[in-house]
Order: sequence, then C-alpha cells, then structure tokens
Amino acid sequence: MTEYLLHALWVGLFFLVHAGFVARAILRPHREPASRVAWVVVMIVLPIVGILTYLVVGETSIGRRRVGRMREVLAQLPAPEQAPGWKVANTQPEIPERFRPLFRVGHSVNGFEPVGGNQARLLPDSNVTIEALAADIDAAKDHVHLSFYIWLPDNNGLKVVEALKRTAGRKIACRALADGLGSRRLVRSEHWQAMRKAGVHVATALPIGNPLLRPLRGRIDLRNHRKIVVIDNTITYCGSQNCADPEFRIKAKYAPWVDAMMRFTGPIARQNQHLFVSDWMAQVDEDLSDILRQPLAPCEPGLTAQVIGTGPTVRYSAMPELFETLMYAAHRELMITTPYFVPDEAMHAALCASARRGVLTTIIFPARNDSWIVAAASRSYYRELLDAGVKIFEYEGGLLHTKSLTVDQEVTLIGSANMDRRSFELNYENNILFHDLALTGEMRHRQAAYLARSRPVTSDMVANWSVGRRFWNNTIAMLGPVL
Repeated sequence: MTEYLLHALWVGLFFLVHAGFVARAILRPHREPASRVAWVVVMIVLPIVGILTYLVVGETSIGRRRVGRMREVLAQLPAPEQAPGWKVANTQPEIPERFRPLFRVGHSVNGFEPVGGNQARLLPDSNVTIEALAADIDAAKDHVHLSFYIWLPDNNGLKVVEALKRTAGRKIACRALADGLGSRRLVRSEHWQAMRKAGVHVATALPIGNPLLRPLRGRIDLRNHRKIVVIDNTITYCGSQNCADPEFRIKAKYAPWVDAMMRFTGPIARQNQHLFVSDWMAQVDEDLSDILRQPLAPCEPGLTAQVIGTGPTVRYSAMPELFETLMYAAHRELMITTPYFVPDEAMHAALCASARRGVLTTIIFPARNDSWIVAAASRSYYRELLDAGVKIFEYEGGLLHTKSLTVDQEVTLIGSANMDRRSFELNYENNILFHDLALTGEMRHRQAAYLARSRPVTSDMVANWSVGRRFWNNTIAMLGPVL
C-alpha cells in the first residue's frame, strides 16, 4: 500500500508539473499561436523530453540580470540626435512621401531618426572589405570599436587583430567585442590575449561559461549576431560579413561565403555607435556615454539612412514587421537575398501578396545551406511562393550569405538579420535602411550578379520532389516554432 501511495504521489506531482509547463507555454506573452500549439503538442506527446527541451530553448530569455543591466545602460545613454551639431541643414533627411512610413517603423524600434548627410559605398568582396577595414583602423585618430558574431583566427581575422594591436600601440582607444559562441576559437586563442597585452580592450558578448549551468541564466543559443564597426565616430561598416576569410575553413565544404558590406561615413555612424556602446556597457563596467556627446563633425549633403538594431531586449516582432513593411511598400520590384529563410505566417503572406499584386518579386537562396534544418524548412515554402508568382533562385557560387532587400531600386535594407525566426526572436541584429538611387543601384547590380550565378526553381521541379522529401521538409517547417 505504501509503495502504491508513493507511486500515486509521484504521478500526481509529475502531472502538476506537466500541466504547469503546458500552461506556461500557453500563457507566455509575445508568442505566435503556432508556437504555442507546437510546444503543447511536444510536451503532451513527449512529456519528459518536452519539458526538458522547453527548459533549455522554450523561452526567449537572456536572464533577468542581463535584461536589467541593458535597461540601465539604455536609460543613461543620450540619443544620437542629442549630440551637439546634429540639427544642421545637411543632416535633414530627404525621403519621398511614400517611403516615409518605412522609416517611421524603423524609428519605432530604437528611436533613431532617419538622417541625411551620409556617404557610402558597396565594397567589392570580402577580402577588399578586410583591407579597407584594416586601413581605416590604422588611420584612426580617436577610437576604434568592433563587434563581430564570428571572428576567426584565420588570415583575414588576424589582419584585423594586427591592425588593432598597431593602433592601440599609438595610444588610440581600441575596443573589440566578440560573441562567446561564434568567436570562441579566437577568444580562446593566444591572439585574444595578445590583443589585450597590446592595449586593446577586449570583451566577450554573452559568454557561455559552464554549459551545464548556462541555461539557468538564459538561453545558450541566444547570441549577439551583430557586425558593427565604428571608427572616430564618423566611419561605420554594415552588412553580412563576419571577420573571417571567405573560405570559412570551419565549414569549408560550403565555401566561399559570399557577403556584402557597405562602408558609411557621416551622422549614421553615431547610431551604430549607440548600438556598440550599449552592447559594450552591458558586458563591461565602463561608461562610454561621453562618446555619444561628442560634437558632430560638419558633413556634406548625402544619402538618408537609419540604423535599426533588434534583439530579445528590444521591441518584440520588430524585425519581421520591418521586413513585411518593406514588402508591402514595393510597387514595381522586390529583390531579396537571404541564406536562412524560415518566415512567420505574416511574412510568408506578405511575400505572396507582393507577387500577386504584380510586383516583380524575386528571392535568392543558397543552393547548398550549412544548416540542413533551415534548408529543409525553407524549401517547404517553395510551392506556395511559386504558385503566388514569386520567382525563386538558388545561388550556386558558394554559400550566399548576403542579407539584402531592395524596393523599386530606390530603397535598400542591408545588415546582419536573416529572414528566420532566430533573427526575429533570439539574435541581436543590426541593419541600415537607406534611400538612395545610386547606392541602391549598386546593391541591385550586386543582386543581379548573384542572380547570374543562380539556377531557377520551377513549379515542375518542386512538384517532382518525392513524397519522402516533401514529408521531411514540411515536418521540419512544422517544428520551426520549437526549433
């Protein structure tokens, strides 16, 4: 009888715990219905596995302490527009009326206003980008700030390391922030310590620590995916490129990584600086707010741009809302490149609606993806997209890693954010939205070059996929809200 009662007690206790986790999944705010359903199904079908999985990856949390620290930092930082000299005539944006709502959405994310007076150029390739970056670091007069998700101790990665060491040797303030997971090889290497000894201030973003204890302080797979460079408050870089060789030797069979990076000068650098400073101060006990108060240097008339930084401590759904707003803004043409595509229902509908209303809608994916999960999930959407009139291509010249979106050959969004749920909910991302016909023309020309090295995906090809392949793709996509 005692054993029976003990067994009944354990069963009852487990039932209460199980019901509690199911209720938590249902009541959790900022979650799509599909995600709630997926988690409830997983926990009902696989109770123990489901609960353990939910504990590890079920909620978007970086830990209360980190959230509190980030809020404290943001509260004490002055807005870029508060810098002396900001309100000068040549920084006032010039935006056609029909594109102004795009920048209003951007403003709702970080509070950054669109700003004019910027110059920019699209760099030719990854190696030229690193050469330009090293040259700018060597020419720095006041400070150098870098933040990368992946920074490898390879040829290009070490070129940047050496440039930082040289510049720190000139008594220029150099700060380098690298993600604890993506850049772990460099952080654990002798080169990281060599930078520190040379006078470079180094810090690790979202350090993992003990992997077994890390889930207690927030999700281990929640990462700082940003790629930010700011030099002397006037130069900034933005795009998809990590600090590494295009051969990307840690995943060499998918190489080369094909990226796009832009170099900006002007007031837009202050907004990227704000992102870097907030990330830095969240990890390091060093007040950098005075950098944001430095007077703005005079600038020539130039393109209008706006930084948009998203993440789990920023407004929920900011990134997908921006993507969808851009899609609905297109009148003639919408061209997209993204390596990772796992959209939510609203974004999928926006893409289909774009093509159905007569907009030439094209999206380019890599033919070979380094994530088999994302590859399968992405292809589950092909049939509906093609039926709606979206043109799909798969790039065959390597892993197309560029994250770009152009609207009517007038507006461009470029940065680190992918069109997947990880970028929407888990990762810290940075992007720049700008209106400029000439620079958007350059980006559009780059997209055309990708298109020339891509194979079209047709409805017949998708219809001829085996039942097993379609079952696999759709099953993975169905688990997207969980994964």
